[in-house]
Amino acid sequence: MRPARGSVKLVSMFTIEHDFDATVVTLIDEPAPHRQQDVTITAFEDCVTLEQLGHDGETVQKITLSLAQVADLTASLNLPEGVYNRRGD
Repeated sequence: MRPARGSVKLVSMFTIEHDFDATVVTLIDEPAPHRQQDVTITAFEDCVTLEQLGHDGETVQKITLSLAQVADLTASLNLPEGVYNRRGD
């Protein structure tokens, strides 16, 4: 199927770097009508952080997830709406 006339085909882009103590993935948001700042995900031995430059262009917004929260997020991606209790392995 051909793209509609005037439509733009968006391609996702990301980078992966392996540092001494972490793996760093950067998700790059391609130019789009509602473009967001790039997101940097850093996976450490005991947690994962997500960082994104704020709308002011100066402050960095940071979220830290435990490995259990990352496992819950991974499990949730293919589930329907609902409340779940994930048992440890």
